[in-house]
Amino acid sequence: MGTFYLQNFGCRATQADGAALERQMLERGMARAAAPQDAGVVVLNTCTVTEAADRDVRAAIRRIHRENPQCRILVTGCYAQRAPQELAALPGVQWVVGNSHKHQVAELAAPARDGFVPLGALASFSDQQISRSHDHQILVGDIFAHTELLAAPVFAAETASEKTRPNLKVQDGCDNRCSFCIIPSVRGQSRSLPGAEALREVRALVAAGYREVVLSGINLGRWGRDFPTPERFEDLVRAILEETELERLRLSSVEPMDWTEELIELVSTSPRIAKHAHLPLQSGSDRILRAMHRKYRPWHYRERVEKVRRAMPLAAIGADVMAGFPGETDAVFEESRAFIASLPFTYLHVFTYSSRPGTPSAAMAGQVPVQVARERNRVLRELAAEKNRAFRESLVGQRLEAITLGRGDTDSTEALTDNYLKLRLEGWHQANQWVRAAVRGVSEDGLTGSLSH
Repeated sequence: MGTFYLQNFGCRATQADGAALERQMLERGMARAAAPQDAGVVVLNTCTVTEAADRDVRAAIRRIHRENPQCRILVTGCYAQRAPQELAALPGVQWVVGNSHKHQVAELAAPARDGFVPLGALASFSDQQISRSHDHQILVGDIFAHTELLAAPVFAAETASEKTRPNLKVQDGCDNRCSFCIIPSVRGQSRSLPGAEALREVRALVAAGYREVVLSGINLGRWGRDFPTPERFEDLVRAILEETELERLRLSSVEPMDWTEELIELVSTSPRIAKHAHLPLQSGSDRILRAMHRKYRPWHYRERVEKVRRAMPLAAIGADVMAGFPGETDAVFEESRAFIASLPFTYLHVFTYSSRPGTPSAAMAGQVPVQVARERNRVLRELAAEKNRAFRESLVGQRLEAITLGRGDTDSTEALTDNYLKLRLEGWHQANQWVRAAVRGVSEDGLTGSLSH
């Protein structure tokens, strides 16, 4: 029996891919190692959204090879799709497998005399897809011909006894062409998990005792558009409510133009959907949004966010925002900052622009110096912190539903509120339980409270 260790880098979609790979390797009889030093095969499931993400992967490869020179390293994911030769040149890397063939990683990693399945056994791979050298093999194909979608739940808590709030990826890839984004070229076109399969996964999670499931995807709101008879994301949400016993559904990031009137009504009126809306923004400047090739203007975005807030006065509302995109002058940044400040956000995910090879923005004029972009990032993070604290303070005295996460001590338990805030709950409570909490105060990064009677 072979041993493996799998490490994920990056977003929820990458984590979901990794969960599916782990499931496949376990089904093939492989055993999970506790650490890379104990594994015969180490699988690195990579991200490439920024240069920092690439650096993290390279550092991990060097560290693993230094600490366990006998293990075989298999690198897969987005970085592997984008720059396979770069990764293959690193010591210890045996295989580089792009997203185009990620669904066959378990087959490759299966035990054999040399640590991997021999090439001759891989009848489904053509010579054009495999690049060989004396010490590594590369398997990367046309990502836009890729139709597989790996899907397995990803759990929020670390230990088996406290697994809560699984993430279920139901969509992958993206048909948008934002000028800064490398994701379409490494994940391919938008493709969806069939509704019947999504419902089967949700039912299995419910049967296993999970009470909240998070739907995720690269462009989640486009779910179903790729089917021979197109379906809408709202159809999937409604089917989960009508055809499963799931107690709480939470939506991850949905593009602003996909927050339709129908979706807002579904989320706001159903007691089984978390009151939480994440709408990627990127910039509050019309000029920058156009340069980014985003499909909405600031006034469109404002309209959607304000509709969400009117429908759900206590909802969490979040956004992704970027600092330092090419052409972002001081005046343009201030325009964006003021727009963000004017909206009812409760949290922000703030990113510094990172030039990615092959994207249109990498060749644009007006590249912003790194230090300037980082300072703007700091300004936006401070704004986000102010908004988040004001939101938390407004909830003192309220009664909120929350799910216990089981992390804590005898005096308190960590929980997550329906509207996406950390809650330190008085007393010890078992994980994965719904509670109704009276909010007593705010902590450094969340709320404090006790059971409401």
